Amino acid sequence: MSETLSATVERFLDHLKVEKDYSPQTLIRYRHDLTRLVEYAGARNIAEWNALRSDAVRSFIAGEHRAGIAPRTLQARLSACRSLFKFLLRGGELKHDPAAGVRAPKAPRKLPQVLDVDEMGRLVEIPTDGAEAKRDRAILELLYSSGLRISELTGLKWRDLDLADASVRVTGKGRKTRIVPVGAKALEALRVLRDLEQVTSEDEPVFRGRNGAAIGAATVRTRMKAWAKAQGIERRVYPHLLRHSFASHLLESSGDLRAVQELLGHADIATTQIYTHLDFQHLAKVYDAAHPRARRRKNER
Repeated sequence: MSETLSATVERFLDHLKVEKDYSPQTLIRYRHDLTRLVEYAGARNIAEWNALRSDAVRSFIAGEHRAGIAPRTLQARLSACRSLFKFLLRGGELKHDPAAGVRAPKAPRKLPQVLDVDEMGRLVEIPTDGAEAKRDRAILELLYSSGLRISELTGLKWRDLDLADASVRVTGKGRKTRIVPVGAKALEALRVLRDLEQVTSEDEPVFRGRNGAAIGAATVRTRMKAWAKAQGIERRVYPHLLRHSFASHLLESSGDLRAVQELLGHADIATTQIYTHLDFQHLAKVYDAAHPRARRRKNER
């Protein structure tokens, strides 16, 4: 008796977990996406992968789009399907690629929000008159100093930090490790925190919650929102906003797109190129404010 479609998906997910060391979050997303494909195939009496054709996969994606699934989600869903099909093709279990020629709808390009330098300075320079405030200051400084993702920050242990070398080792998406510089202000805040915590083991988390365990992402978001309000910043502030601000400010100052890519840990430079659009927006604002012809045109509107 041939293996069911669901059983094949489970075998594929085991492969990703054991052989590829995929993160639990990625496996959860893959399971959801591939379950949707299995449900679609089952509703059309498709019982084996070799019976799945490109027109069926195209119809699956189109149906999900009509149901209101966002283009970016559909792109990720189709990517999960492609990964499964490649796995089966390599094992000789598929004779053709059912996703060949299939494309997900294009997502509108949305530029990330950033804080300007003055706003960023107000946010990180919070008063440090208590233990939690000292911890929060170190969190804010490090997020902006090194462009970390929130998952990278909450997973940090003291052994990942080299305060003497002014660097931090983080493990990002795809379990890829990179070493990132740490700025002087962040180093100062981290040294204050280390003295306060009286660290005895390098395996201790850098940022602790009230229970002594590593601080959670939700707590970081809540604290950051409260500090932004206290510092008079009217915009919505969240951890990834500091990463966007880090990238935009660094690119604006250096113009080195490849270096920013490495610091952010982007696998594809196209992901980093979005910040060049932000830089152009800044230049366009300067032009509109300063150029005589631009001012005249604006006044004529």
